[in-house]
Amino acid sequence: MRRLLRAVVLFTATAVLVSACADHDDWSRSRPAPAPLGALGTGFTDPSAPPTPEAIITPSPGSWSSVRPPAGYRVVLLTIGTDAPAEALVTAVHDWASAEDVSLRTVTADATKPVDAIVEAMALRPDLIVSAGNGLIDPLALVSPSHLDQQFLIVGAEIAEPTANVTAVDWTGASFRGAGLGAASAFDPATFTEARCAAAIRAGAAAVLHDVTGVVLWLDRY
Repeated sequence: MRRLLRAVVLFTATAVLVSACADHDDWSRSRPAPAPLGALGTGFTDPSAPPTPEAIITPSPGSWSSVRPPAGYRVVLLTIGTDAPAEALVTAVHDWASAEDVSLRTVTADATKPVDAIVEAMALRPDLIVSAGNGLIDPLALVSPSHLDQQFLIVGAEIAEPTANVTAVDWTGASFRGAGLGAASAFDPATFTEARCAAAIRAGAAAVLHDVTGVVLWLDRY
């Protein structure tokens, strides 16, 4: 009898655990818009002059550090390329997701079919799509204006004319803009440091969670 009771208890506990994990990662279920944990600090934006669409803002270093995504925040990492800057950004996103209990999925784009990868990412219906890799900029500029209900965050680059659902984090040494503009003359892969890439994903996610979107966050200071 005791063995049977133990077996029942063990089975029940396991079922609850599996159910909890399934609920946590079940993206098929709709849910309310995610609410941020924590507030933006002084200097992230100027409350007396909210940023206008397509504005470049320079948040004070660390002004985003108190903001956290809710547990299970659904993020798709959309990535292309294996160059050092792209790899540094991918690592930063993975580290952030692990530290913050983000439910992360990855879609790797084929360089010959980048739009297909964007469509695949959107089909997952995430809270946020994070883009890493310069090869995605022009395809995102093409697709994102037609899908205003999907939030995009570009790290280490930007599109020339973002709509309200596209936020970017950039700095001197990055700033690839696509649309024939290519990389800035100051482009420097060495600026994609571990610390800067970590700041980029955290600052960008904090902005999106607080509806500071459609702008470029400039992180020369962080």
